[in-house]
Amino acid sequence: MVRRRWSVRKFLKMPLAEAGDQYSIWVGLIYIFNLIVGTGALTLPAAFARAGWGLSTISLVFLAFMSFMNATYVIETMACANAVFKWKRLQFIKRSSVQDEEHSEEDQASVHEELEDPLVCGDSIPSRYYSLDKRIELGEMANLFLSKSGRTMFYCTLCVYLYGDLSIYSAAVAKSLMDVVCSTIPSNMTNTTDWDAMPCFNVTSSEAGVYTRLDCYRVALLTFFAAMGPFVFFNVQKTKYLQLFTSGMRWLAFAIMITMAIHLLIKHGPQGRPPAFDFTGMPTLFGACVYSFMCHHSLPGLISPIRGKGYLGLHLALDYLLISIFYLLLAFTGAFAFAQLSDLYTLNFVPTDNENVFLEIVEYFLALFPVFTLSTSFPIIAITLRNNLQSMFLDTSRLETYNFVLRKMLFPVVAVVPPLLLTYFLEDISVLIKFTGSYAGTGIQYLIPTFLVLSARRHCTNLLGLGVVNKYKSPFSNVAWAVFVLLWSFVCIILVSVNMLERNPRH
Repeated sequence: MVRRRWSVRKFLKMPLAEAGDQYSIWVGLIYIFNLIVGTGALTLPAAFARAGWGLSTISLVFLAFMSFMNATYVIETMACANAVFKWKRLQFIKRSSVQDEEHSEEDQASVHEELEDPLVCGDSIPSRYYSLDKRIELGEMANLFLSKSGRTMFYCTLCVYLYGDLSIYSAAVAKSLMDVVCSTIPSNMTNTTDWDAMPCFNVTSSEAGVYTRLDCYRVALLTFFAAMGPFVFFNVQKTKYLQLFTSGMRWLAFAIMITMAIHLLIKHGPQGRPPAFDFTGMPTLFGACVYSFMCHHSLPGLISPIRGKGYLGLHLALDYLLISIFYLLLAFTGAFAFAQLSDLYTLNFVPTDNENVFLEIVEYFLALFPVFTLSTSFPIIAITLRNNLQSMFLDTSRLETYNFVLRKMLFPVVAVVPPLLLTYFLEDISVLIKFTGSYAGTGIQYLIPTFLVLSARRHCTNLLGLGVVNKYKSPFSNVAWAVFVLLWSFVCIILVSVNMLERNPRH
């Protein structure tokens, strides 16, 4: 009986969220901004120029709206999951208090103080069951609300996407560092074999101790994992100062590109003449910007530590608005400032006058842009993958009962080692990029949030009743919006498939 009383009291006082390492809403928005704005933004100017500035503007704003809608679905589902856990907690205490008369009044009074609204309340009274205090990853939400087949599809899609993202990020950072360290590739060296065997520095192959570009790539890759890998063993809050530092570097890089493009426009006038509408460029435009707003897989881990979530939806909308304006400014200035645009926008800023020290510094700084952007996203995505792997194989409601190695060591290693091995032995991951960023990305951004929120609403209505109001309910709660998202998902898959066929025509 003593042990029973101890377990009830421990369960009652168990915090729903980690008390320490919280941050303000503005820091949380910086985290989300860093996660969304990556190297994908560098492909937007060329895509704008091909599809036309009018069509591109409409498409980007529409995709931002679709991404925001599904982000609100993730937030609503997370609040529903918190409500389910609180309801189960109350039921556990009620059952236990029957066998523990001595502590029943104290326990139940404490619970009802936390959840003082009844199970059925007026429409104007928000329920305290619904909150965002406890971090509940997408995997836990899938375990709560989806069927067995739905959970299987969810974990397959999530793991493919997150493992693919980590591989893409690590390879991009390593290649960027290699390009900065090594000498420029001669124009006649284009195939993969030549790239692997080329010396990193301008020395003859007969000299002793020659390092190839592949050697430099692998050293840079191992250095990157050694620097970023340890963050995976902690929570996302531990990356706060890394986020703030690289966010400053990211803003500086974008500001340099926008400022230089505006300077060229003022000095030489518009060199680019993009049309207003060119629907033949639509598949390319779609492939460039549909996933420029991807953040849904990591939202739970970024939102739960925020202090003061009362106006979270409004702040998130402002974040999306800022990112959209940022994208449009970058794309418009680039599309009109340059007659010819490289697929990777930073390549348009390679200086022609090597005696100009300032331009030389700019060249190296922009060449390191992927390092600044992806180094902040890598720990967040790896931590998200680690947490969801735990949800797949462990009971997260009693996570502390597992041994230390299983709980703290195994899953971080499982999250980072496969991408390391893949990118170490296979530096060309273009096929992985296409599959990960298209089909799996469509599932993560559109399909999974929609199915989760529909199931969560039905589950919470059956559990708590119609009168319990979710104050974090999406403003797009009408079922017609969900149907629209599902239809749009199929359009996405068609457009992505067309884009891939255009880039890989049959010979």
